[in-house]
Amino acid sequence: MAVPRIWAGMDIGKEHHHCVVLNDRGERLLSRRVLNDEAALLDLIGDVLDIDQDVLRAVDINHGGAALLIGLLLNHDQPMAYLTGLAVHRASGTYRGEAKTDAKDAFVIADQARMRRDLGRLRPGDEIAVDLRILTTRRTDLVSDRTRQINRLRAQLLEYFPALERALDLTNKGPVILLTGYQTPAAIRRTGARRIETWLRNRKVRGAEPLAKAALEAAQAQQSALPGEKLAVAMVIRMAKALTALDEEITELDALIEARFREHPHAEVIRSLPGMGGQLGAEFVAATGGDMDAFASADRLAGYGGVAPAARDSGRVSGNLHRPRRYHRGLLRVFCLSAMASLRSCPASRTYYDRKRAEGKGHKQALIALAHRRVNVLWAMIRDGACYQAVPPVTTAT
Repeated sequence: MAVPRIWAGMDIGKEHHHCVVLNDRGERLLSRRVLNDEAALLDLIGDVLDIDQDVLRAVDINHGGAALLIGLLLNHDQPMAYLTGLAVHRASGTYRGEAKTDAKDAFVIADQARMRRDLGRLRPGDEIAVDLRILTTRRTDLVSDRTRQINRLRAQLLEYFPALERALDLTNKGPVILLTGYQTPAAIRRTGARRIETWLRNRKVRGAEPLAKAALEAAQAQQSALPGEKLAVAMVIRMAKALTALDEEITELDALIEARFREHPHAEVIRSLPGMGGQLGAEFVAATGGDMDAFASADRLAGYGGVAPAARDSGRVSGNLHRPRRYHRGLLRVFCLSAMASLRSCPASRTYYDRKRAEGKGHKQALIALAHRRVNVLWAMIRDGACYQAVPPVTTAT
């Protein structure tokens, strides 16, 4: 890859960006604050190209406020490099002066892009990958909101009806639906287990009978009504309904993600790997763009996903390995969860995992080793367009 003649560093902001352009001697050729607006950004792109056509642009954010700039640069076939915010922060300490300004950050980004040769080129991915990134990000937010809502609901129940809080598993749909209709010991005792069971069955709740019995047992264990119960009940109803709405939206998103993922050209290949279902496959495409051209080798993909340990040796100490400092946490989650799932469905994965445990590795170390091995397989599968085969095909000599 040819070395550019100039480097343009972009410090990204919500309303304004700052651009600094350097030549090969580190001399500042341009420094400008620019509005995050299409016309202003196009003017900046043109002005940088007027300085020199051979330019590499570097950014410290690859989403959000940088989306318009990245889209315009892609439309103009302009190469881009990406530095993490943490890398820029650490590098800033090696430059003179303690002040932190957008202009200094843009200079640091440009200068780091000029000196470093290990920066990956920014490839936002195709239309399907972008859609999956939007959908999976939204789903992650909803799942986090659901967890917070469950914790709030538990805390509220604990204040006036601790027996019911102990009896209900609020991660399941049935107990949440129960709380939309019955919240107090007196109401549950008055209604009785049989009528509550019928009420739950009418709402298509699975396991209605044991759930109704558990609620009645909790109500019989507490005969007292605590202060603030009336207002607490109103809050429980609100939170239970909100939790139900979250579950419905997550279900709708799952269907959208599954349908969009199936449209990706590598979907069938990715899904064929044991443990890599539709949801994890969609998250993989969202994180990588689904294009292995962005990774020169399987090791680069493994390093990006945090499953390729890096050496940490010093003096007489050797053989120490640790997780790389820069990796995609979402991709690490995909690799580890799919590896765990494969232990139940793939004999080859189970055999490899058991061998690592027999070698003295702990569960986490063995799982990371399995995930790394599976990344090598997945990378080759996508490269060759071949689905996973549990048993290698037998070739006959001619």
